Amino acid sequence: MRTLFLLLSVFATATAAGENQIVLKDGQGKNLVISQCAMCHSLDYITMHAKILDRAGWEKTVGKMINVMGAPIGDADKKVIIDYLARNYRK
Repeated sequence: MRTLFLLLSVFATATAAGENQIVLKDGQGKNLVISQCAMCHSLDYITMHAKILDRAGWEKTVGKMINVMGAPIGDADKKVIIDYLARNYRK
């Protein structure tokens, strides 16, 4: 039991340490993106895809997260998220 606890502690620390390195650009919608997107995946997904996605790509990606993956994001929040991503992370 103690070994399992130690392994989980090390894993959690390593995960948190890596996540702290991702700092999104300031702007309207940033906090919503952090709260909604990071609940399912690391924020590095955003920075990694910034070089290949334009606004249409972000619309399609966010739509997939909602419609296919089941992200609980309403229409108003979806628009704010897409606007933030298209303004700050696009090719």
